[in-house]
Amino acid sequence: MVINRKELAKSKVADLMNGRSAYAETKELATMIKKELQSLNIDVHEDVTNFGSWFIPIPQA
Repeated sequence: MVINRKELAKSKVADLMNGRSAYAETKELATMIKKELQSLNIDVHEDVTNFGSWFIPIPQA
């Protein structure tokens, strides 16, 4: 099965926009997610671990 990394990053950003957390298994995927979030001007909390990065949405007041 071939997974398009760009589409995976966009899917995870969509999850974040819907209030769900997202996990990036690789630095490459985390970088793609961060670029997409930056272009959309969306703030999230990023928790970087030895195994990957968690992106947690910050509720807007």
